[in-house]
Amino acid sequence: MDALGTGLLRPFLLLYGVTVLRLSAPVTGIAMTAGVVLGLACMPAVGRWLDRGARSSVVAASMLVRVAGVALLLAAPAGHDRLTSAGHTSLASAGPVWLFAAAALFLGIGNQAWPAAHAALVATVAHGRERDAALAAGRALRNGGLGAGALLATACLTGGPTALRVLAVVTGLAYLVAAVLAWSVRLHAHRTALPPATPPVPTIPPTSAPAGRASAPPADPSALPPAAPDSAGGPAPRMRALLAANVVYVFCLNVPEVALPLVLVTQLHASPVWPAAIFVANTVLVVTLQVPVTVLMSRFSRRAVLALSGVVLAASYVGFLGATSLGHGWGAPAVTAVSVICTLGEIIYAGSATALVTALAPPRLLGRAVARFQLSTGFGLAVSPAVITALASHGPATLWGGLSAATLLSASAVALEKDHGGRLPGTAVSAHDGDGDGR
Repeated sequence: MDALGTGLLRPFLLLYGVTVLRLSAPVTGIAMTAGVVLGLACMPAVGRWLDRGARSSVVAASMLVRVAGVALLLAAPAGHDRLTSAGHTSLASAGPVWLFAAAALFLGIGNQAWPAAHAALVATVAHGRERDAALAAGRALRNGGLGAGALLATACLTGGPTALRVLAVVTGLAYLVAAVLAWSVRLHAHRTALPPATPPVPTIPPTSAPAGRASAPPADPSALPPAAPDSAGGPAPRMRALLAANVVYVFCLNVPEVALPLVLVTQLHASPVWPAAIFVANTVLVVTLQVPVTVLMSRFSRRAVLALSGVVLAASYVGFLGATSLGHGWGAPAVTAVSVICTLGEIIYAGSATALVTALAPPRLLGRAVARFQLSTGFGLAVSPAVITALASHGPATLWGGLSAATLLSASAVALEKDHGGRLPGTAVSAHDGDGDGR
């Protein structure tokens, strides 16, 4: 329900502001960007809430805040905003502008908080490689819902502004139903379930005392020194290289939506049908292959798989460079073929990145770890369109060569970073769990 509702409205939020509320395109874009940025600023608070043990309540809250966003969209009076001859919003339209900005803020907070809350919830109910498969299944299902919602919304666009308002109502209802379903789970991670801070002290049984001497009394637990709070569950994981590399990795998510349409339409002068076909193929491949590929890669460490995904993505960027050199005739089909390799790299990346973070983080710091990871993801997604368009203005070699070099550098950083934290010293790890050294 959450993915279906997001697919209905998120791709057309800009159109809602321009066609329904009659806002100028720059004002609408600034409001949407501000919503994303302020949504990222809320991630530390989300992480702390998760570390207090909250799970289903955070997921439900991420949906309820989007219900409020949709309500603000519907509260903005349609058509009351008029553009001046200079193309700027008039003073009389200040009300709709602020309502749209507030709606974009609430939608941005919900969209940023949901992935971290969902990952923490899955990590609480599933463990080891089963957790990886569950995260992959969630992503496949979400992509399917987003695609179905977008297709349904596209079919309704012929109805004009009225249809967009109807889509907003349906989106709000979908978020509300999803919030109720999430709240009904009532899952909470209790701190008592964390591993003990210190191993129990063995006692000397009476029969083991030497002859002629009294047996040693059992150790008094109250006489033991208290364990340091930070020792429960191991130290905080060091993920600086991983988080920095993730900012570059997530550029692959905007390649089918930003880079390829830009290259195909403006440089190769191809039909818009080609970018649409690539987007559909990307969605279908993610839905069908995300879980099988993640399970297949489970025989290797998560860190090695994440580094491999960077190599695959870098190779696809080099392939795009070669495909664009073919020119107008064969360029578009070649780019479409290479996009399959890029999607495969995206699938490998998505199946290993979040799983690696949840494996590295000790239970008491899981919320902050996934929140930091989502912060890097959101930042990469926010800046990637501007970076991609800036690189593309200097030619295909700058665009694809720059992305390939940055991704290879990021893959090297991921491979070379040492794992710290995540488990207590001496804790045994089963082969099935797969959370040992190297993750």
